[in-house]
Amino acid sequence: MTEFPSQAARSAIAAALAEDQSGQDITTAWSVPEGMAAVAEIRARQCGIAGGLPAVAEVFAQVDPEVTVEALVPDGARLTGDDVLVRLSGSARSLITGERTALYFLQLMCGIATLNDRYVQAVAGTEARILDTRKTAPGLRALDKYAVTVGGGRNHRLNLAAMVLLKENHIAAAGVSAASTTSATVIPNRSGPTPTAGA
Repeated sequence: MTEFPSQAARSAIAAALAEDQSGQDITTAWSVPEGMAAVAEIRARQCGIAGGLPAVAEVFAQVDPEVTVEALVPDGARLTGDDVLVRLSGSARSLITGERTALYFLQLMCGIATLNDRYVQAVAGTEARILDTRKTAPGLRALDKYAVTVGGGRNHRLNLAAMVLLKENHIAAAGVSAASTTSATVIPNRSGPTPTAGA
């Protein structure tokens, strides 16, 4: 499993909360008393792989730093139905306001991790390895790719600068014959990862 991409999560969550106008939750402000405290739990509804627990903490750090977030399982843990992943306590208003955003990121990463784990288990005992692609949700690539590794998969190229990868559209556009694509000369990108020839 790779390291959780904290900066990418911080930016993506800030954008999500801004889109949701979390600072102006008029329904919660109208219906929930200002001083009310509450405790909440996030539970698994089915078996799977836990992924994205740090994102829940980041959501509530941005919504209300006074909310306490306790992760009860680590990323990569195998879940059974009804397992408690996170326990939260603090302002009821804050818990309700941040709930949907926190669940979105958690469900997204748990889902990716769980599906990758199924693929990894399917090829267990062989030399096959499960790799991802760069076909990820815009703005969420680092989180998506992190979740792949939580499920036991491996990251392939992170972006267009990471490696050479000739596809049929390159060949069609350049008029290059298939025979001429059997080798590539790669020039290291000094401003980023060293590219490698891809297939």
